[in-house]
Amino acid sequence: MHPDPIDSLPLLEARGLVFARNEEIIFGPLDFALHRGEIVLMEGDNGSGKTSLLKVLSGLLEPSAGQVLLEGEPLTLARLSHQVALLGHLLGLKLELDALANLRFAVGLGGIKQGITPQLALASVGLEGYERLPLRTLSAGQKKRVALARLLLVPAALWLLDEPYANLDRGGIELVNRLLDRHARAGGAALITSHGAYAYTSGTPRRIALHRGVGAAA
Repeated sequence: MHPDPIDSLPLLEARGLVFARNEEIIFGPLDFALHRGEIVLMEGDNGSGKTSLLKVLSGLLEPSAGQVLLEGEPLTLARLSHQVALLGHLLGLKLELDALANLRFAVGLGGIKQGITPQLALASVGLEGYERLPLRTLSAGQKKRVALARLLLVPAALWLLDEPYANLDRGGIELVNRLLDRHARAGGAALITSHGAYAYTSGTPRRIALHRGVGAAA
């Protein structure tokens, strides 16, 4: 957890959040808050609902009960594109396009932060010189780096990251942690799902344990 959350009003808040599929509860009821300046780890075994939770928080799935608030206001699709960035198992990249075109496409949808360009974002994740290569020619780790570059471009304060260390080597893992530190210092926040093998550890982050059918903050 970042030592000094910037704002007392939670950036993200879940109240009594429940998600069920075919009348079986996947998780919940779940209550937690995420403030600016915080990196929070969501931990749980396979099938505990981590990916489903991120999809609910990003508006891709409707909760079965409860409420999601962004800075005190109900989550709406209109607010998502500029306030929430999701990095999932499916990276959302177009394999027929090159790295630069993928980032320009993302900027067209979600806007862009001041002081950065797609070229600078690719250089920041170690992909300078890869701008014009089609995504289909890149390794899994390089594709993940393109997706990380997209996070640097969009102005979203809230990052929802589903197993962000997957397919990355040690250098890539260290890169993710540097980006998270930078994001928190700039007043952003992130919720990360992880099995714990490469979990973010800077500043002893807060952890939330998720178990199938129930959620509990640690």
